[in-house]
Amino acid sequence: MKNKDTGFLGENRATTYLLDLGFEILEKNWRYKHLEIDIIACKNGLLHIVEVKTRSNNEFGFPEQMVSKQKMQFLKNAAAHYHYLHPQFKWLQFDIIAIYKKPNEDWALDYFEDVYF
Repeated sequence: MKNKDTGFLGENRATTYLLDLGFEILEKNWRYKHLEIDIIACKNGLLHIVEVKTRSNNEFGFPEQMVSKQKMQFLKNAAAHYHYLHPQFKWLQFDIIAIYKKPNEDWALDYFEDVYF
């Protein structure tokens, strides 16, 4: 499976997971200039900026370890612009959904809420 396909499947799995938890999905793959937010969701008036990382092996580390400081800065910049466009949200937080897809096995999903660095 190609990286793009793995990422697409992971984002769909993450969306389903959030919906099952009662989130409202506002945007998927929202772009601002060269920046992208995988999922923008809300629950109980809180805006969630969600980065999804999916891996089919852990040769280079676990999915959540692939969110660099630079990526977090990009997310912050994109989130600031989205928040500017949607001022009805008073609070926002950054979350990571890490998905590990083992060959011929189920998906393993970890949800890290309110991450920030």
